[in-house]
Amino acid sequence: MSENEKDKKTTIIPIGPYHPLQEEPEFFELHVEGEKVIKLDITLGYNHRGIEKMAESMHYDQVAFLVERVCGICSASHPFAYVNAVEDLADIVIPDRAKYIRSIIGELERLHSHLLWLGLAGHFLGYNTVWMWAWKYREPVLDICERITGNRNHYAMFKIGGVRKDILNADIAGIWKMCDELIKPLEMFRGAVMDDPVIHARTKGVGILTKQEAIDWCLLGPTVRASGVAIDVRRDDPYAAYNMVDWKVIVTENGDVFDKAMVRILEMLESVKIIKGCLEGLKKTKEGEIDAKVKSIPAGEGIGRHEAPRGEVFHYVRGDGTNRPARHKIRAPSYMNVPSNQISAIGGTISDAAIVLAAVDPCYCCTERCAVIDTRTKKKILSGEDLVRLSQQRTKDIISGVWKPK
Repeated sequence: MSENEKDKKTTIIPIGPYHPLQEEPEFFELHVEGEKVIKLDITLGYNHRGIEKMAESMHYDQVAFLVERVCGICSASHPFAYVNAVEDLADIVIPDRAKYIRSIIGELERLHSHLLWLGLAGHFLGYNTVWMWAWKYREPVLDICERITGNRNHYAMFKIGGVRKDILNADIAGIWKMCDELIKPLEMFRGAVMDDPVIHARTKGVGILTKQEAIDWCLLGPTVRASGVAIDVRRDDPYAAYNMVDWKVIVTENGDVFDKAMVRILEMLESVKIIKGCLEGLKKTKEGEIDAKVKSIPAGEGIGRHEAPRGEVFHYVRGDGTNRPARHKIRAPSYMNVPSNQISAIGGTISDAAIVLAAVDPCYCCTERCAVIDTRTKKKILSGEDLVRLSQQRTKDIISGVWKPK
């Protein structure tokens, strides 16, 4: 068959840049023959907020609040990795009580993020009851976050050298009770996914990533653990209190959408175990010992890693001896996981493609960044100020009718 004949049989179906399935702008171009997906093109880069560059103009302490706003769902993940990076740079050891509190916040975020994903997964499959129930049981998790930090999201808890607010021993019993009450709903979700034949039909054998493919594409988090690759920063490069409590890494072997769901559900049960272990640790430490009281940051380089709900978040910080970072680089797990859809969606149907795209739990606001350079000379063409100016001008042109989409 000639290329022209093949092109005539191929239909292109766009998903995005704005689509009800996607919570943020991104563009997936499905090439299909009938109902079968034969190719997938991915275009990202619709958002750019210049957070890395902004960090260079802020005090080290201010940057923790800035990176907390990279993403609302990941609002503990980025400051967690950032403070780990600066503490690596300056060789700072934080108090044990701060380690326990950091780990509690990190696992509460994993719970609410996985429950949010589970609800949306039910919605995509047509199980709106699962959506409503998952989000119902996400509310007590957010209540715990608010009780501990004062906020449901953007917790403002992380600082270089420790945490900003203690968890009083008098509050431990109430937090423990909320965790106990969460176990039964999580067991219910596990039973529903394992026993429901319709869920099996829609997710088993769909969007498979083999173990070797997961390794070749450098995948992270539940996406790679569902393909039988047992990696987890919390265990492999311990930080905070993760090597001070008992828990295990959840791994499955099939690499399909079903296994990605099961990994997340089972991980939530492990998160409850970690939180309880940290609460026990708080009882053994002295109230108020939560800060190493860092006065200055020397010149040097540091890296910080945190196992976010979607996988490893990586922050690099370089200091020049001033009170501001000279360079700050962020890599989020979706940057690694999203491209894998180019293989996992191939061979499936159009209806399966939407489920496969959502199965990696993509977070585009964590991922987006751009630089405008001349590819021949490698020199920057547009500065950050130029990008802001052009964006503002385009908005004015759209409002006035001067510019219209093609």
